[in-house]
Amino acid sequence: MSDLPFTLDQLRILKAIASEGSFKRAADSLYVSQPAVSLQVQNLERQLDVPLFDRGGRRAQLTEAGYLLLNYGEKILTLCQETCRAIEDLQNLQGGTLIVGASQTTGTYLLPRMIGLFRQRYPDVAVQLQVHSTRRTSWSVANGQVDLAIIGGEVPADLQETLEIVPYAEDELALILPVFHPLAKVDMVQKEDLYKLQFIALDSQSTIRKVIDQVLSRCGIDTRRLKIEMELNSIEAIKNAVQSGLGASFVSISAIEKELQMGVLHRAPINQVVVKRMLSVIINPHRYRSKAAEAFSREILPDFATQKLDNTILGSSVIAAETLKTASS
Repeated sequence: MSDLPFTLDQLRILKAIASEGSFKRAADSLYVSQPAVSLQVQNLERQLDVPLFDRGGRRAQLTEAGYLLLNYGEKILTLCQETCRAIEDLQNLQGGTLIVGASQTTGTYLLPRMIGLFRQRYPDVAVQLQVHSTRRTSWSVANGQVDLAIIGGEVPADLQETLEIVPYAEDELALILPVFHPLAKVDMVQKEDLYKLQFIALDSQSTIRKVIDQVLSRCGIDTRRLKIEMELNSIEAIKNAVQSGLGASFVSISAIEKELQMGVLHRAPINQVVVKRMLSVIINPHRYRSKAAEAFSREILPDFATQKLDNTILGSSVIAAETLKTASS
């Protein structure tokens, strides 16, 4: 180890500078002084005999050699983290960490319940939840930064051979209306009625919006004919806007359980149309899987699905859990 021209601390500093864009912000994120960061970089450059940063601009810009070292350094640091977690596993779930990823809707409305159930059974395991877009979440699983994830979108094509994608459960997308809307008084909304409504939707470039549009199209609904009167950047904002009478929307049934119980939103069934999407669990079978991740896959996924919190939120996931169990063994 003494023959290596860099240390793990130096790799951590390099990664922090690249992420933060400056020596000062990197020092702040690592809780060390800026002179200490600068000294470590100088020592690293001297040991490697190459410049790692272009110091001409205002932002710390990596040289070609810097990018090369960063690429390998991130892999080294990830392996170090996996090593530490494997050693922690020797304590047999009396410690350690579980890192779960999720896309926006599943991470906001489903995963907190699952994590709560897991924490009741394994209070000594630290749990982290990372909520990002489906694409970013998929890359985190592929890179070993996340143990497993539940997503509602499509895994990027360049990762589909790397990751194991297990269908988990169907998630219904419900049409919601203000409780005082005229269509809230009818038993069934007709498909043609949709084209007369004013809709509130997420930004057209958002992953969730694209998924919803794809699902609606598969159900025979022409999304081009839907009148989008307003675009908002969160599901919570959309629910509040619908509740205030500003329009209608399609949202995951898992996102409106509380509002339906309180009677502040109306869920409108559509005649001969049930809009559903498939949630998937993704794992990287080539990465180390902790005992905590195995316990979450084996116990929490099927157990949560059979709680029937709303009788419509999730279907059975026993097959998915068995698949995950087999993949981890």
